[in-house]
Amino acid sequence: MDAQLIGAALQGFQCDKDVLIDILTQRSNGQRFMIAEAYQSMYGRDLIGDLKEQLSSHFKEVMVGLMYPPPSYDAHELWHAMKGAGTDENCLIDILASRTNGEIYQMREAYCLQYSSNLQEDIYSETSGHFRDTLMNLVQGTREEGYTNPAMASQDAMVLWEACQQKTGEHKTMLQMILCNKSYQQLWLVFQEFQNISGQDLVDAINDCYDGYFQELLVAIVLCVRDKPAYFAYRLHSAIHDFGFHNKTVIRILIARSEIDLLTIRKRYKERYGKSLFHDIKNFASGHYEKALLAICAGDVEDY
Repeated sequence: MDAQLIGAALQGFQCDKDVLIDILTQRSNGQRFMIAEAYQSMYGRDLIGDLKEQLSSHFKEVMVGLMYPPPSYDAHELWHAMKGAGTDENCLIDILASRTNGEIYQMREAYCLQYSSNLQEDIYSETSGHFRDTLMNLVQGTREEGYTNPAMASQDAMVLWEACQQKTGEHKTMLQMILCNKSYQQLWLVFQEFQNISGQDLVDAINDCYDGYFQELLVAIVLCVRDKPAYFAYRLHSAIHDFGFHNKTVIRILIARSEIDLLTIRKRYKERYGKSLFHDIKNFASGHYEKALLAICAGDVEDY
């Protein structure tokens, strides 16, 4: 029935965008996949292809983005961040600093299938320096899971502290090895020890010592270890307020986190910034694009 309604909405003289929003934003990713299959068998056409053809601008990005399974969506975003002139480093940071081993593995597979290209090789050729080394480490998806060794925590914290003092190439390598390979549980202990040793928060120390995308990536990893929804709330707030509504970032985070932790992200956003995410999107976006984003974001009654 959904496929039929979408077919009618797309085939009509005037594309009925409200129908698309009402259906596609209110179904789960798995359901959307089934709608696309039904659409294909009903009309002999590819739903993603038809959406791309009929829609335009940011509204198109939202509707098409919703149709990808999560690993394919990550792959799609990474591919577009690297192809063509220039690289969208912030997209690479957002995705690779926050995904689990399993998500990274699936994303690499999807990337290879969709683009007949190797994600590691593409990252290697599109980035450089210690920023590249850190991304290459993250994209292996080999972080320890659930493992803690309290005795090692103070040793690792000392290495981090030295790396913030001495800043040699070797120290940068050790710094990123710890942040990319140790389990989240172990890193909580390391961060606590770092605070005890240095009297400083690790994020502040990294900001003082390093700069550029290397520094941004290290900070993103630390923030994701501490509280991933808070990291995404911070990224959304900065995309909306510091970059005059950076559409790509807002769309990517809302779609990618919609079935993982978007409710918690909304909660952190409100706690931290006083205004709801719903309110801020409403203030900056407009038209069907705004309506689609708000439908994904959803809102509490007091947000309206």
